[in-house]
Amino acid sequence: MAVEKKRLLTGLQPSGQLHLGNYLGALKPFVESYNEYESYLMVVDYHALTSLKDPAQLRENIIDVVADYVAAGVNPSQATIFKQSDVPEHTELAWIFECLVTVPFLQQSHAYKDKIAKGLEANAGLFNYPMLMAADILMYDTDIVPVGADQRQHVEYAREAAAKFNLAYGQTFKEPKEKIQETIATIPGTDGKKMSKSYGNTIPLFGTDDAIRTAVMSIKTDSKAVGEPLDPATDIAFQLHQHFSPNLAEVQKRYMDGTIGYKESKELLANNIIATISPMREKRAALSREAIIQILKDGAEVARARASVKMKEVREKVGVALY
Repeated sequence: MAVEKKRLLTGLQPSGQLHLGNYLGALKPFVESYNEYESYLMVVDYHALTSLKDPAQLRENIIDVVADYVAAGVNPSQATIFKQSDVPEHTELAWIFECLVTVPFLQQSHAYKDKIAKGLEANAGLFNYPMLMAADILMYDTDIVPVGADQRQHVEYAREAAAKFNLAYGQTFKEPKEKIQETIATIPGTDGKKMSKSYGNTIPLFGTDDAIRTAVMSIKTDSKAVGEPLDPATDIAFQLHQHFSPNLAEVQKRYMDGTIGYKESKELLANNIIATISPMREKRAALSREAIIQILKDGAEVARARASVKMKEVREKVGVALY
């Protein structure tokens, strides 16, 4: 007898060009594990409205993020890829959850406080973000949500929303668990800080060869001369070698022996990144806009069918269903 797969859901932020930190921290781990689950990939376009106010840019970002995941190896026939705004039940369920939680509860959000501290406008959408995210997760009776360690609270909020609803109206929602990718450390950018668009220190995932080489060659180093031993533990380039260089042991030995300089190390790293990315970049270039839109349409049909069943149950339990 076949064992039923657990259900996994992840949100894809349509926030623009992906970089190597996105690839190593989210995209690659997902590609390597999504077949183990009944997987849902949702482009969270309504979440993006909290900060992105450019309609043309948002439309392009939606297309781009789907292309990125398909190019990296996600088979649309083996995962449900859909757009959040194509399933209006998400915002409906979010409102119901917002009527169950308190303002002080939402004020505890680390992500909200962090974004406000960085100067982002404190709009109501940003404040209520956790309940829309809870709706995203709980709508599909999700078992597993892959998140970074710094996003654990999002899943905790979803569990709390599920528990409050279940207590008020009876058992309805499954309480999901987070899947933390512990083996992926923080990916350093060219300046040594966490790789992030907000820091301007990224290496583009699907950039041209020249763009990748330029970014890699800008990686900061100390002032050691060629011939001096280099410290792999503190060198930014070596931390990236660990993810892209098949000859890592040889590179490490040369660091310790002083037989490689920073320039050669970075040139080697750029070549290895390009060798890894090139097949994906070619696949991505072959994807048409029409094909990506069809993937989203097909996924929306599957997601809407499941969401409509769940919301029918929810409406009956909260008392708004009369016919």
